[in-house]
Amino acid sequence: MPALLGPVSRCGFSAALLVLWTVFAGFSRAGAEHAATATLPAAFSDLLPHFQVEPEDEYIVKNKPVTLTCRSTPATQIYFKCNGEWVHQDDHLIERTVDPATALPIMQVTIDITRQQVEKIFGLDQYWCQCVAWSTTGTQKSQKAYIRIAYLRKNFEEEPQGKEVALDQEVLLRCHPPEGVPQPEVEWQRNEDILNPESDPNFFVTADHNLIIRKARMADTGNYTCVAKNIVARRKSTSAAVLVYVNGGWSTWTTWSSCSAVCGRGWQKRSRSCTNPTPLNGGSSCEGQNIQKSVCVATCPVDGGWSEWSKWSACGADCSMWRTRECTQPSPGTGGKDCQGLDLQSLNCTSDGAEDVALYVGVVAVALCLTLLLIVVVLVYRRKKEGLDADVADSSILTTGFQPMGIKPKNSHLLTIQPDLTTTTTSYQGTLRSRHDTTGKFSMTNGTLLDPLPNGSHTLHNGKLNPDPPEFVSRLSTQSYFKTLPRDVANASYGTFNFLGGRLTIPNTGISLLIPPEAIPRGKIYEIYLTVQRKEDLRLPLAGCQTLLGPVVSCGPPGVVLSRPVILSMDHCSDGCLDNWALRLKKQNYEGVWEDVLLMGEELVSEPYYCQLEAETCRLFSEQLGTFALVGESLHMGAAKRLRLVLFSDAYCSTLEYNIRVYCMDDTQEVFKEVMQMERQLGGRLIDEPHILLFKDSYHNLRLSIHDMPQAHWRSKLLAGYQEIPFYHIWNGSQRYLHCTFTLERLSLSTCELTCQLCVWQVEGEGQSFTAAGGCFMLMDSSASALAGPSAFQIPYLIRQKICSSLDAPCPNGADWRMLAQRLKLERHMSFFASKASPTSVILDLWEAQHFHSGNINQLAAVMADIGKQEAMIFLVSDGEC
Repeated sequence: MPALLGPVSRCGFSAALLVLWTVFAGFSRAGAEHAATATLPAAFSDLLPHFQVEPEDEYIVKNKPVTLTCRSTPATQIYFKCNGEWVHQDDHLIERTVDPATALPIMQVTIDITRQQVEKIFGLDQYWCQCVAWSTTGTQKSQKAYIRIAYLRKNFEEEPQGKEVALDQEVLLRCHPPEGVPQPEVEWQRNEDILNPESDPNFFVTADHNLIIRKARMADTGNYTCVAKNIVARRKSTSAAVLVYVNGGWSTWTTWSSCSAVCGRGWQKRSRSCTNPTPLNGGSSCEGQNIQKSVCVATCPVDGGWSEWSKWSACGADCSMWRTRECTQPSPGTGGKDCQGLDLQSLNCTSDGAEDVALYVGVVAVALCLTLLLIVVVLVYRRKKEGLDADVADSSILTTGFQPMGIKPKNSHLLTIQPDLTTTTTSYQGTLRSRHDTTGKFSMTNGTLLDPLPNGSHTLHNGKLNPDPPEFVSRLSTQSYFKTLPRDVANASYGTFNFLGGRLTIPNTGISLLIPPEAIPRGKIYEIYLTVQRKEDLRLPLAGCQTLLGPVVSCGPPGVVLSRPVILSMDHCSDGCLDNWALRLKKQNYEGVWEDVLLMGEELVSEPYYCQLEAETCRLFSEQLGTFALVGESLHMGAAKRLRLVLFSDAYCSTLEYNIRVYCMDDTQEVFKEVMQMERQLGGRLIDEPHILLFKDSYHNLRLSIHDMPQAHWRSKLLAGYQEIPFYHIWNGSQRYLHCTFTLERLSLSTCELTCQLCVWQVEGEGQSFTAAGGCFMLMDSSASALAGPSAFQIPYLIRQKICSSLDAPCPNGADWRMLAQRLKLERHMSFFASKASPTSVILDLWEAQHFHSGNINQLAAVMADIGKQEAMIFLVSDGEC
């Protein structure tokens, strides 16, 4: 029957097929019945054919035909149909066998498909074939096999480009392979060697075939090639040269040399080298000086001098007496000469000279006895006279240093506070000046670009004379338990405190230490310090995605005994989302080793440390003093640090060159203060308000560029269109003064104005731009650095005790310290408050730490009134009445 299908035309195929199929069906059924009765068991007479082998998809490579195979049982006929048309029976190769296990007939058919057949009918579109098998019961169709012409074009749609990258920077090499069927596979080669991301996790190939080098290493320098291949061919892209360079870094300073002068004023120096690391492959050299000099004073040699002779001894049994002297007036030092001569003299008692000496000694002894007797009489007389006026002296002492207070009658029973004679009164005097310029242009002359920043002054007066801070440090350094006391007076604060507590503040840094009442045991007086440590001197160990989120703060001395926690407040620069971070508090032990003492969110109330994290401030409850640092580890790439971008310019503009320095620093007050102090020493001027930028943990560098300059008057001297600060230099957080300098040149000395646009963005991230505007800004903290006693707190001591006694006791309706914590939005710390002997006292400590500068005592009074406590009325008295 299939031979009859050959000459049937396409247009009459359906009608002819219908007629022939009717004839064929009758013939097949008759033959099948005869075969079944003759050769097939009756159990298989009603089986439909099933396929043991079905045709599979094939690719035609170049001009080689492909072979399709189909096998079915039980089958009486089997043929191929391609794209809906029967294949001529002469193109079939049919084999007939019998299954020995079932005695069923098996038929296998194969056909060849050439490239010409596919291109002639369907060009490069899909071409399919299907196998149809007959049995005595009916027909079955196999799956479709698609035949495609395989190819691979020569040209890549996108080839990798060469790059120069800094050490540890992320590298992205793009590759879009040429079009091909089947889809080509892509592999990467470096210097003709295949890269295997499974064996080297520093390499990563994306789903769209791009190569990412997570952290560029020196060994990653080389020529990178993208290779595409399929069953047809193998194509190579042009090689992309990747050069990994290393920017130079300073080594640590050597120790200071010995003083150049043997005695008196001289010089000493220290040096460092640009070898940490050494610049490689065109990396930038270190900026700054490699030698520092300092004035020194060498202690001069001191020659020893004799003291006076001692008195002669009594005459001995050998009829001799003696006397001595010592080489202590002065003692020899710093290489000075010892005393010359005898330190012991002896004399014969029987000689005339000895008798004269004995007579002289006797006279002197009598005179001394009379003098001592007279002194005793005078002292006894004065003591009797002072005893008569003892009551008068005591009453005068009680009124010394205290001013009368006006108190409202209704609150007199609450505001009666006895004076504490052990506490010194504290007052603050100071000045605050600032200037702002809102113009959008830089006005330049041959003098200063902007007015100098104002120098604020403040003085702290105590009830008794205070030594100057350097003298205070010198005095404390002589005590053994103050060996670690810092010497940087500009970034430190000191004070003397007793059980009434107080507060230490480092101005313009956001760092303070609150010492609550009763934190220092009664009868104890501590001299306490608070200081900011230099990060580069501490070598804080950071690993992986860890970063320093704030200053390194020391308070001490470390060995003092505290009865309750103090509160250390310091800025942080995290985005404030705890879901993005694992925040740890680190403390330096006595051996100088940093230890993790607290994991934020997993605090234990039994531990001596506890943290309250606010939007920009971290407040640490600590029962021990020491050196602390807040370290964050990003949990994913959505974590971000707040950066503060600050612009400075040259103080003088007498040449054609003009420099703009853009600092990129953590958004904390203490770093901003350091940069301001350094620029003031350099003579720089702040030319715009600081700007805040969120810097994400995406391994991408920070880019900065200047645009929209008046081309007729200005031009940039930079060779590149932008500058970059490496990601890890910013993320680590331990490097200070990160900045870019844009060197501009005016075409004429008469040009005195500049307007431009500064653009800042993270590579492959969102950016921001702002117009640089002239101005002079200085943040001044007018608060005193040390406050002792009641002046350090907004809530009077006696009233504070009444509030604690009222709220500490549990109330059935919840009107106790728990409601106070809820009203102040401190519910997260309930378990911590509950672990303390006086939960209310700890809550008030935290309120004092948060609201010392901006706290409204009336708001706290409103909270107390809402709780339903009469003690709230105590806050409504005015300052004059208190």
